[in-house]
Amino acid sequence: MSHYSVIDTRIASGKHLVRALQDMGFHEVEIHAEAQPLIGWLGDSRESRAHIIVRREQVGAASNDIGFFQTPGGYFQARISDFDRVLFGKKWLDGLTQRYSYHVATDLLAERGFETVAEGRDRDGTVRLTLRRMA
Repeated sequence: MSHYSVIDTRIASGKHLVRALQDMGFHEVEIHAEAQPLIGWLGDSRESRAHIIVRREQVGAASNDIGFFQTPGGYFQARISDFDRVLFGKKWLDGLTQRYSYHVATDLLAERGFETVAEGRDRDGTVRLTLRRMA
């Protein structure tokens, strides 16, 4: 039975986290007002709980659920089993955080009247946006 690691993030918006997870290939993401138990690879309920859950069927054949628990301070903690951290470790979390930041930024810019005209990605992964704002 794999132990779940708790990883602090600076992710605070559940809506943008779900969109980032979808960008990362997880099309069915559960959202719960009350934290639900995560499920292990044998179908067993674990002590770790989460508000946003990617079920193990989407993670991999012998994987556990991946979850995100919203703390009283408002930020999400990633809850990833030690087994799954091989594929969903720091590099993956960095990519998820980048996609999360992209969605937060584009929504804030749209609220302020900006429209995305062009979007590109540099070789190092940096996302470049060209914006327009109509007066």
